[in-house]
Amino acid sequence: MARTIGSHSDITGPRVREAALALFARHGYAAVSMRQIAAEVGVQAGALYNYTPDKQSLLADLMIAHMDELLAAHADAAPDLVADPAKGATVASPRAALEHFTRFHIRFNAVRADAVFISYMELRNLTEENFKAVEALRQTYETRLETILRAGVAAGEFDIPDPKITALALIAMLTGVNTWYREAGRLSLAQVEEIYWGMVRKTVGR
Repeated sequence: MARTIGSHSDITGPRVREAALALFARHGYAAVSMRQIAAEVGVQAGALYNYTPDKQSLLADLMIAHMDELLAAHADAAPDLVADPAKGATVASPRAALEHFTRFHIRFNAVRADAVFISYMELRNLTEENFKAVEALRQTYETRLETILRAGVAAGEFDIPDPKITALALIAMLTGVNTWYREAGRLSLAQVEEIYWGMVRKTVGR
């Protein structure tokens, strides 16, 4: 028997998540209903519950998936430069690792504007349990940068008073590119990377 348009068989988890991501980024999590998400996908609202228990689970899944992808992509891009304290990794070249982190963060986020926006703006709407899960992943990423900075200080390459605070400040600065960068703007992404790497170098000193 042919499937009816709009039947459960026509929905996929990715389609539901894509619709939720776009709507949350455009209108804000609190303003979006499951009915609106269903309309975006083109199905009845009840069909969504075959793919997610509720709207909160959708938000958490989107944020966790973004962080999982970020962590995996960072590790895969240059494994010899990624410092993972949990694995007892060391940083052979703090400067090279810092440059890689800077450029990677800008490139990765530039093509994921909606996911980045939600990851920062909708933390307040997570339940306590979901917040802890997302925050743990964020801290893993922050710790990678902090480890690079500490290695640079130990090697005499960086001059910063507090690596942890510096790591948080640098990530905030790099993530800020998403608030203004446009592909059709006067600067290419490569030029933006170069400018920001220059600012990061000045921040760490030496």
